[in-house]
Amino acid sequence: MTTKPRYDEIEKFREALDSCTKCGFCMAGCPVYREEKVENSVARGKIMLIRSMLDGDLDVTDGMAEQLNRCTLCMTCAQNCPAGTNVPTVITAARAEKTKRQGVPFPYNVIYRWLLPRRRLFGWAVRIASWVQGIFLPKTEGTIRHLSMFLAALGKGRHIPQIAPKFLRESVPVVNKPKGGKTKLTVGYFTGCMTDFVFPELGTKIINFLTKNGIEVIVPRGQGCCGAPVFLGAGDFKTGRKMADANVKAFKDLDYIITDCATCASAMKDYTKFLADTDERKKQYENFGKKIKDITEFLVDVAKLPASAYQTAKEFKGKTVTWHEPCHLGRYLGVKEQPRKILKALKDIKFVEMPDADRCCGMAGTFSIYFYDLSQKIAAKKAASIKSTGADVVVTDCPGCQIQLIDTLKRLKSRVQVRHIMELLD
Repeated sequence: MTTKPRYDEIEKFREALDSCTKCGFCMAGCPVYREEKVENSVARGKIMLIRSMLDGDLDVTDGMAEQLNRCTLCMTCAQNCPAGTNVPTVITAARAEKTKRQGVPFPYNVIYRWLLPRRRLFGWAVRIASWVQGIFLPKTEGTIRHLSMFLAALGKGRHIPQIAPKFLRESVPVVNKPKGGKTKLTVGYFTGCMTDFVFPELGTKIINFLTKNGIEVIVPRGQGCCGAPVFLGAGDFKTGRKMADANVKAFKDLDYIITDCATCASAMKDYTKFLADTDERKKQYENFGKKIKDITEFLVDVAKLPASAYQTAKEFKGKTVTWHEPCHLGRYLGVKEQPRKILKALKDIKFVEMPDADRCCGMAGTFSIYFYDLSQKIAAKKAASIKSTGADVVVTDCPGCQIQLIDTLKRLKSRVQVRHIMELLD
């Protein structure tokens, strides 16, 4: 008699798996299904595939793995589900089962297991990449580089920001005291990979804004990548735990941890759900997750800064601005009104709400590398929403979304600027 394979990671979320009633409400909002109109692309179809795995009728083949990866984890399906089925959670667990059996393919295994967990080594690799960018990749505008067409694995002709000549951690001290006056609060700043290596000027601006408003900012050198590409994207929970443990240790003595990246914030809050394999880890991860605040959430709900604290930076005065809400910010973290409150407090801009502001832009980490053409089709709908507002600037709260929007708008020859919301502040 053949024994059914065990899928322990999926079994942890059996309740979510079984709650799906196959009603099809998930079809309406799924960004992938909107483009492909294929049953396997939508949440309901993926649930059926995963159930076949558990029943022993289907093994984790390459085709199955591709369907599991063909999801942005945007949570739109869960938002539209009458039963409240959290399909992204089940898909993440299924990715972990696939990785247990097949491992992480090259070159991602080298990146995820050897580079990302080793911050100094990863920094050297980024330095080399910066050198390659400077020599081989043509500059299109400002600090935007254009990937050559032969680099298809990274996106066919994709526009990407230039890696910074000086990283954030090389530019700021560990302890950043308020500029005169009393310290009201002390926070740890989780910089993430993008702000550290690509947008350090954003990190510097955030630190200056906080210290100007009486908040001490600690930038621990022991922090690393949040682990989102590793445990959420690739399903490598083992490596994800090592990265989570490093971040928990780096911020252990702080009451608040702020970040400017919605993906980083939601990934770190998910340590407990996916990576807590012991009671001790569960306790540590839960305490760590409670400290994490998106920067806009912190400013509005914790620091409670008055509207007068938000002044418009000179270059944006008189501009029309619209807001792209990252999936991880709105649907994962539930942070919706706080960034809008900040934008509405800026008297020198015209804020226009775009249609479907919370629609996925198609970035979703490695999804946009595996399925670049598909991600661009998804992004084109977001670009149409942006265009309809007549905005000069689209702001967001996720550096990953920034890169996707920059690429998309450049391809469409749009002159709309893409910025992080904190860049608007003086």
